Formats: sequence, C-alpha cells, structure tokens
Amino acid sequence: MAPPTAGLHHVTAIAGDPQRNADFYVGTLGLRFVKRTVNHDDTGTYHFYFGDNRGTPGTNITFFPWTDDGRQGQFGAGQTRDTAYLISPDSVDYWLDRLADHCVDVEEDDRFGETVLRFADPDGIGLELVASADAADSPADPWPDSDVPAEHQLRGFHSATLAVAEVDPTAEILTGVLGYEREAEIEEDGKRRVRFRTQDGGPGSVVDLVETDAGRGQMGVGTVHHVAFTAESVADQEQYIEAYAEHGLEATDPIDRKYFTAIYCREPGGVLFEIATTGPGFAADESVDDLGSRLTLPEWLEDERAEIEASLAEFDPDAVPGADR
Repeated sequence: MAPPTAGLHHVTAIAGDPQRNADFYVGTLGLRFVKRTVNHDDTGTYHFYFGDNRGTPGTNITFFPWTDDGRQGQFGAGQTRDTAYLISPDSVDYWLDRLADHCVDVEEDDRFGETVLRFADPDGIGLELVASADAADSPADPWPDSDVPAEHQLRGFHSATLAVAEVDPTAEILTGVLGYEREAEIEEDGKRRVRFRTQDGGPGSVVDLVETDAGRGQMGVGTVHHVAFTAESVADQEQYIEAYAEHGLEATDPIDRKYFTAIYCREPGGVLFEIATTGPGFAADESVDDLGSRLTLPEWLEDERAEIEASLAEFDPDAVPGADR
C-alpha cells in the first residue's frame, strides 16, 4: 500500500501572455519568481514557477504560457476549478484592499467556517485566498523582497477544488491511492461539495470535489493542466504506480524533471494527477539568492540552448516587479 501523500506539491496551469502572467503573480500576489525554464516536453514554451522565497513544495503555482496559437480553454468537468492559498485570518482586510487597488474583482464568502476570497487571474484561472489557522503552521518561507509584508504573504496552498461530473470515482482515487480521508460535505448552488483532507492535515492538505453539469472541459489558456501531490521519494512513487494499477489505472514511469521526479495518471473524473518528489528542489542549479534570475535548462537540453532561446516568446525578465531588488 502506498504511503499517504502529505498533500499538494504544485499546480500547473496554462497562461497566455508571459509578461502579464509574471506581473500578476509577482506584482499583485507578491510571490517570488523562483524558476524560469521551459516545458521539457515542449521546449518552445516557457515554464514559470511562482512560490515562496525558496520554492518550497506546496507553495508553487506554475505556468506554461501558450503564445503561438493562444487557444482558449473551456472550463468543464475533469478540471481544476480553483487553486486556494492560505492567508492569516488577520490578513483578510489587507488582501481585500490590495486586490481592489490592483483592480481585481473579489467575492467574499464563508465555507466550512473559513473566510474565502475568490477571484481570477488575468487569464481566468480561478484563485482563492482562505483565511485559516493552518497558515500559522505553514513551512512557507516569506520572500524578503516582496511588496507584500511578510505577515500578509501567501502561506502556501490551502486546497484545490476539482470539478467532476460524479464525485465517487475521483473520491475512490483520493482515498484508495493517495490516502485522503473524507471529511465533510455541503451543498452549493444545488450541487455537492465534498471535502477530503490528508491524514496529517495542515497546510496544503485539502482537496474539494464539486459536482458540475458542464461537459468535459477543453485544455487551453485559462485552464489548469494538472495538480501535483507530494511523494517523499521515487520508491514511494513506485508504490503509487502499483496502487493506481490496483484501481485499473496506468501511471507513467518516474520522469526526471530536474527539480523533482514525477509520475502522471489521469483519474476517472478526467483530472490529470501528478505525484512529485520533494527534492532535489530549485537550488539544484541556482543559489537561493539567484532563483529565477536566468533561463535554466536541464543538462540534457543545454546543448540546444541557442535554438530554444530563439524559439521562445518575447519576455523581459527585468520588467517583472521586483526584478531589480
């Protein structure tokens, strides 16, 4: 039996304009631009990572900016609806004011006894800030150069909300493969929202499943590509591969992503699940002080650097807020 996951590792989505993407996540949300590399499976596309000061697992939202065709995604079943970050309960007013100052429309709500601020990024990716006591236990390392004061910075993930046509098939994978436990259920707009939490709880431990009548979503700009969960080692990943197989699903072999090793499997509801190791981390090819300061490539792509750089979309890293700090 595979060990229970510790929770969310990262979330990867598809953006449009790379400059606008970086401006929002650094300049508006105050995250650090921790890694600028390329999609290893499509080297003509950037892969941006935004997280805490060190890019700690459980704090990073990542993006493939699609600029060649700009194909818009269509939200529907089998997709991540919202990615939620933790904030301190004392930070709600700060974030309401900050988002308003940056012309971001926000809906404030209460869910499972916690204040939720819901909004979207410039490409339409659903985001939430959840005011929770779990923020105090977060391993997130505040970024000293952020425009957001340390006490109000995002404290890593709270949860991911997955939209599915039926709850039970995806719930079986969460509980039977990843070790989540069903915690609570409410009704929202006439549909079920079922909450699952990892056995240890704490930051990044929550996945919510929400029912939707929408048809299967279509991947493109403004949609989430995959959700990644945490594994401690490749040996653990091998156990997850076996656990998927026991549920009739086929996962990939472990793939070296330079900063972690990953396996992938599409669960029955249509969401692409990744399971990623905690190491070696983003300091594998840059010092912590220099994270995100240059285009990094894994050694197996370094010989193609000139060709890769020539194929990438126009992007000025020096224009990103905080680049000159």
